[in-house]
Amino acid sequence: MKKFNIFALAILVFASNLVAQKSKIDDPKMDWWKEAKFGMFIHWGLYCIPSGEWNGKKTTNIAEWILTDLKIPVAEYKNYANQFNPTKFNAEELVLLAKEAGMKYMVLTAKHHEGFAMFKSTNPFNIVDATPYKKDVVQQLADACKKHNMPLGLYYSQAQDWTHPGGGMYCKHWDAAQEGSFSKYIDDVALPQVKEIMEKFNPRIIWWDTPAEMTPAEAKKFTDYLAKYPNLITNDRLGGGVHGDLETPEQYIPATGIPGKNWESCMTMNGTWGFSRFDHNWKSTETLVRNLVDIASKGGNYLLNVGPTPEGEVPMPSIERLKEVGAWMKENGEAIYGTKASPFSQLAWGRVTQKAKGSNTMLYVSVFDWPKDGKLAISGLENKVLKAYPLANKNIILKVEVKEAEKIIDVKAVKQSTFTTVIVLEIKGKPVVNNSPSITSESSVFTDKIEFNLSENTVNGEIRYTTDGTAPTAVSALANGTISVNATQNTTVKAASFVKGKRVSAVSEVTYKIEKPLSPAYAGKPGIKYNYYEGSWEKLPDFSKLTPVKSGVVDNFNINERKVDLYYGFTFDGYINVPETDVYAFYLKSDDGSKLIIDDVKILGNDGTHGMDEKRLDVALEKGLHKISIQFFQHGGGQGLSLEWKQTGKNRKLVDKSVLSY
Repeated sequence: MKKFNIFALAILVFASNLVAQKSKIDDPKMDWWKEAKFGMFIHWGLYCIPSGEWNGKKTTNIAEWILTDLKIPVAEYKNYANQFNPTKFNAEELVLLAKEAGMKYMVLTAKHHEGFAMFKSTNPFNIVDATPYKKDVVQQLADACKKHNMPLGLYYSQAQDWTHPGGGMYCKHWDAAQEGSFSKYIDDVALPQVKEIMEKFNPRIIWWDTPAEMTPAEAKKFTDYLAKYPNLITNDRLGGGVHGDLETPEQYIPATGIPGKNWESCMTMNGTWGFSRFDHNWKSTETLVRNLVDIASKGGNYLLNVGPTPEGEVPMPSIERLKEVGAWMKENGEAIYGTKASPFSQLAWGRVTQKAKGSNTMLYVSVFDWPKDGKLAISGLENKVLKAYPLANKNIILKVEVKEAEKIIDVKAVKQSTFTTVIVLEIKGKPVVNNSPSITSESSVFTDKIEFNLSENTVNGEIRYTTDGTAPTAVSALANGTISVNATQNTTVKAASFVKGKRVSAVSEVTYKIEKPLSPAYAGKPGIKYNYYEGSWEKLPDFSKLTPVKSGVVDNFNINERKVDLYYGFTFDGYINVPETDVYAFYLKSDDGSKLIIDDVKILGNDGTHGMDEKRLDVALEKGLHKISIQFFQHGGGQGLSLEWKQTGKNRKLVDKSVLSY
């Protein structure tokens, strides 16, 4: 597994002129998958033997990347096959564990980036021909899945293979054994193995990974062959402009889902995909359950990972959590399986899924934060509530009171479930929800004037708003176009939708902060100073206590001066020339963690190990030169760093050498 490079993928998509179009979200072959909602990912390969350490050196996060992280010689790494003898592996027990957890499909790494096949292959680097175990793990799991009616998916790393000649250039080669033609690798290794997988196991899903090397012509070799499997589901990571059937956000849940597309959040239980004997940072079962609920409420699937040990066993912390999730699902699975995304744009205290029941609708209200007064208020729902009850005990009928825009459910008699409690509302017809108005503006800070826009979805509705912190009423100011407010202090805008003088939505609010523009500093030479460091971190370290490998001056915030690809860090320090006194928005995007500092007082954090992620900082600045610093670290997988900025009322653009100095 890896965090694939979104920039690289975007370039390939553009270059291929969208060679292959994405499947429609309503493709019938996706029906079972959309019904399932919850699946098990299994990362297993030779990397489970070093399990995070080689020759006294540790890789502290993604254990399955140890080969390339520590630049292990290929021949030496292949020797791990002589030690791989997972005699405790029991495919049927693994399938039954997944079923007990409430999972409805499984995806196993048939071959990860290390190039080792977990099935019998004509290529000799496989579990049958190269290990003392001499059994086909994929075949065992396929048989067990068939026996227990569990759909099987297979992960295959088609464009990154660190032990076969030519197997991708995503990570720079460190061993002559890796040199060769990528196209020849596709023809001689990857495509033949994909054919073997399909012909032997006929999986329901092929889960590609790392598309960066694939050209449209190379991708077409796979899609042409797979065209004879019209019911096969594939993801978006083949490359070459091929969209596949589903999007695959990794280690995060999109804030608003991915509307109009099938999508699946793949996530670990601790910090690594493959087994690591050093990673004991396990997520709580409550987090796992709430992730599942959150993902379902946004219309996605949850693919939750386990990493078996060298002996073939699932680590006990994973088993414990899966069984606890399963116990919750046994009682509440109706709120997950076969549901659609929430009709509510946001609920502060929980999440909602929905399911049709004849001409009516079931709303499954998962309550994360239980109301202290025992009154659960649901705002903006127009439909009549026919019945309300806790999913865990359908015999308890709950009283529903209608008050202005709220349906207030009396839940004092409900016994709370572990992790989250589900309340069912049977409503008449399809849901009609007046979501609270959206309050948008170019900036969250201002110097003397706030400008914002209000929008809503209410039929025949109007928006009323206030700027004094009070709740809007039917006689409050009426929204019309861009609203401009002069202010001398922090200002809270509140807004709600009204129909014929009656509030029909929840109240939304945004607080805008007044700032005195920071005074300019002084500097002179073009460019920006940098320090380059090497090391393995999961959070930004205190770079002031570290010794840089090298230092210098560059034109921009680029990471090209590195010597290694995976574990390194940079600091950049200098000045930015602000053309006019105004409010500026800065957009910091990085993979992995980063931090932006303006004039030593304004800080934007984008820390931690993650894929390309963007954060925004709004700051008022006087015309002139201002101190600017960026800290950044890279920890395996994709890599990238960029800084853009936008003056109020103007276009967003890259912070480039024309405005930088030191």
